[in-house]
Amino acid sequence: MSASLPGARALPESQFDLSTYWGRVRHTAGITDPRTLLVGKTGLEQAKSLLTKYKQGEIKDMTPELWTAKKVVDSTLHPETGEPVFLPFRMSCFVLSNLVVTVGMLTPGLGTRGTIGWQVANQSLNVAINYSNANKSSPLSWRKITESYFLAVGASCSVAVGLNSIVPRLKSLSPSTRLVLGRLVPFAAVATAGALNVFLMRGEEMRTGIDVFPVLSPAARAALAAEGKSEDAVGSLGKSKRAATLAVAETAASRVFNSSPIMVIPPLLLVRLQRGDWLRKNPRYTTSVNLGLILIVSYAVLPLALAAFPQRQMVHATSLEKEFHDQGGDGGLVAFHRGI
Repeated sequence: MSASLPGARALPESQFDLSTYWGRVRHTAGITDPRTLLVGKTGLEQAKSLLTKYKQGEIKDMTPELWTAKKVVDSTLHPETGEPVFLPFRMSCFVLSNLVVTVGMLTPGLGTRGTIGWQVANQSLNVAINYSNANKSSPLSWRKITESYFLAVGASCSVAVGLNSIVPRLKSLSPSTRLVLGRLVPFAAVATAGALNVFLMRGEEMRTGIDVFPVLSPAARAALAAEGKSEDAVGSLGKSKRAATLAVAETAASRVFNSSPIMVIPPLLLVRLQRGDWLRKNPRYTTSVNLGLILIVSYAVLPLALAAFPQRQMVHATSLEKEFHDQGGDGGLVAFHRGI
């Protein structure tokens, strides 16, 4: 993240208004832009160099080139460690990484073995993404990661296999209704296990708390800059369990918001298209049509879901534990990194 770069001058958080939902959507669309994946190590270093020159005062104003550099850095580096997130697990690669798994889960006519296999693959990917993008102030042990992984896999497989066995027994429903319900089984499994996965993988944060920081006023930021210091010089106020619970709950909700349209819209549209003349006459295109529907919906909904809550969350200090009540910064606010 750009905040980890050297220099006393603070970079603008975004070129969009992050206090509004649509401002966050436009900002998130940049962070999840798959074109940033094409920027190699040299391009990343060039982007970091440009932003460092701005933070050190060598460049006076933000330019389109600087905004592009910031997008590259923010979509590549973890906001706390400043280290690159492993490419397949970056949010800019989220759609592509999930594409094959999603197509597999939504393949019509999967048996029990296929259902379990794709649920395991999906939860394995979820664990990797959640771990790579989580708040790092309360790291999870490998033992906890392993436990969380098997619990999430068990939950998703239980829901998927259970519902797959129930739907055919609903004899009172018409065949077409049972067909639709069968196509929605993966959604129920993914939504349930996706939220559970986030809580399990980030449970340590809720048990030990995450770092919270005072929100600096413009005057305080200017004073730090005059001393040649950046905002990073302001230390953590401590670890808050309430902030961690809020961060994890919001992240879990955003994952459900993201998976719902992807797991519902494409299978329902595919059912409709399979009843049409063209796809009935050309069944060999079913997989390609399914792939296209999933890809379009995935790219459309990802920024909308991730922008539901700010990534850098600000709350009033009095909403946290008692020890933080008198430690709020500007307007009595404190901030913490939510994780994606």
